[in-house]
Amino acid sequence: MSETGLRFSGVVDHLAVKCSDLNKAVEEYKKLGFTVETLYEDWAMMRDAKGFGIALLPPNSKHPPHIGLRVETQEELEEAARREGRPIKPHRDGTLSFYTKGIDGNIIELIYYPPDFGKKEVSKIS
Repeated sequence: MSETGLRFSGVVDHLAVKCSDLNKAVEEYKKLGFTVETLYEDWAMMRDAKGFGIALLPPNSKHPPHIGLRVETQEELEEAARREGRPIKPHRDGTLSFYTKGIDGNIIELIYYPPDFGKKEVSKIS
């Protein structure tokens, strides 16, 4: 912990939830006003008009359900990872993050979006 007792802080970026059928869930979230940010065969990120995300995790996803908190700099992410004793992992969508346990064992992902995020092509499923 830091001298203030703060583990880390970030802005709520997304919630990651399980779904039984990824394609169906994507279509249902579109009906709620979300758009597809990223779509792979094992997860999808949907965003609303204000930027809030829902990560959809089908049964074959390696990602756990979690609360995603965004930090603004890679340095913030690195410092938080050091304090938590967790490794930072690069993701295929270009983000960097680590997972840690939060209150009552709920999983928290602290994530950093680099300046070039969203400028690369992402894989799509049909």
